Amino acid sequence: MSLKNKLNIPADGIAGLKENFKTDAISGFIVFLLALPLSLGIAKASEFPPIMGLLTAIIGGLVVSLMMGSKLTIKGPAAGLIVIVAGAVAEFGQGDPITGWKLALGAMAVAGVIQILFGVLKLGKLADFFPLSAIHGMLAAIGIIIIAKQFPVLLNDDPNLAKGKGPLELIANIPNFIMNLDPKATLIGVVSLAIMLGWPYIKNKTIKMIPAPLVVLLFAIPCELFMHFKETEPAYSLVKIGNFVDNININISFDGISQTGLFIKYVIMFALVGTIESLLTVKAIDLMDPYKRKSNMNQDLIAVGIGNTIAAIFGGLPMISEVARSSSNVNNGAKTRWANFFHGFFILLFVLLAAPILEMIPNAALAAMLITVGIKLTHPREFIHTLNIGKEQLAIFLITIFFTLHEDLLVGIAAGILLKIFFHLIHGAPISSLFKATALVSSNGDDYLVEVEKSAIFSNFLGIKSRLEALPSAMNVTIDFTKTKLVDHSVMENIHHFENEYVAKGGKVTIIGLDDHITFSDHKLSSRMKGQK
Repeated sequence: MSLKNKLNIPADGIAGLKENFKTDAISGFIVFLLALPLSLGIAKASEFPPIMGLLTAIIGGLVVSLMMGSKLTIKGPAAGLIVIVAGAVAEFGQGDPITGWKLALGAMAVAGVIQILFGVLKLGKLADFFPLSAIHGMLAAIGIIIIAKQFPVLLNDDPNLAKGKGPLELIANIPNFIMNLDPKATLIGVVSLAIMLGWPYIKNKTIKMIPAPLVVLLFAIPCELFMHFKETEPAYSLVKIGNFVDNININISFDGISQTGLFIKYVIMFALVGTIESLLTVKAIDLMDPYKRKSNMNQDLIAVGIGNTIAAIFGGLPMISEVARSSSNVNNGAKTRWANFFHGFFILLFVLLAAPILEMIPNAALAAMLITVGIKLTHPREFIHTLNIGKEQLAIFLITIFFTLHEDLLVGIAAGILLKIFFHLIHGAPISSLFKATALVSSNGDDYLVEVEKSAIFSNFLGIKSRLEALPSAMNVTIDFTKTKLVDHSVMENIHHFENEYVAKGGKVTIIGLDDHITFSDHKLSSRMKGQK
């Protein structure tokens, strides 16, 4: 009996809608409750009109869900892109946020087209090229930047106090922000932060089903009304939405092309970081899928690229497959991509029927939600986990963080990659194998042998992966590293994922040839090089 029959895979398309209407609608509604405030907060932190965060979530749900290659991911604006979007608005606008927003949209649209081309050219494997420690370092740096930028918002400080400051300057100004805090808004912000951080520790399953951001709104909005924010607080204390329909215009401008270097920089950053984050999320959610379905990465990239291009034309934020909302979708019992559709539908319905409620939300409460995201990205356990894998991985992780904070994301991840290559060379990886893998495949009936020679590292893994993915399913596969001088952590982790996926489809994977390799740490997925123990 096939795996598909055993698991009774949910139908797709209209048949899937009829079959799973109830479960997908319920999950979509719960995700909508999570996505609504986060989309507003991400847009505001990105220096976009807040309503544009909801526009992106609506497009990600109603449009992208119909063509995406993954079944359970939720498409929408992501905190991980705040740094890039806000940077684009600041650099393009030079003090004029409206001009910066419109010029940033031009770079976003071109990046969306590039994502479509990535999918058409079957470059959905792109995320596997980058070393995992550099990717995690990039995400941790993004977390630090989010915390630094949202801290003065949590305290409802005058925006001019933080205007124009980079992340390191913002961190240095924390005492000044505390000295100038707004007591009433800070109370709401701090309690909201406590709710967000404490909610995962609640043990009651029924209560825990309520999304923490919804609990924050149920606390913050009544407090705002009781404290008469509109009458007593500055205008920047509350979210400003306006009429949704009136905001749906063609806001994009391509005049930023005249600043060629700047335009290319942000096109690359939008396309590269957005693609990596989206692909990593799809990969992670595939592992959570109870039906063990494998997403079509290339089709998903095309769908996200189309969604990003449409969003950019009308003024929306860039979207990705967002990990927190996607995880919630799986945990809430979603069966098909219609859950993503329903999440977008409920956001549209709310915006059309209840927009005035959104303007009762204190910005301090939204800042608390985003700071929670930042804490998750840069939690101390990320540093400890990286150290456990190996000291060289921690060095790559930290150097990526440093250069991202000091310069920008592109410089940060480039620094991490260069340090990783340097470590590979001093640990014996032949220069000839840095970007070209030697993986020989032979077979004998149902038994397949994959012999990897020279080195197996992040920069040549795509060649190894193509050999592995070409193997027929449900066979006995042996991967032999006897002739390799170096196997890095990124390859060890990717081989581990391949083994899990292959075994789940009825095959068997055996890894041999690592007995004579020296591991860089006690972690089972650490890097290892050839040597005598």
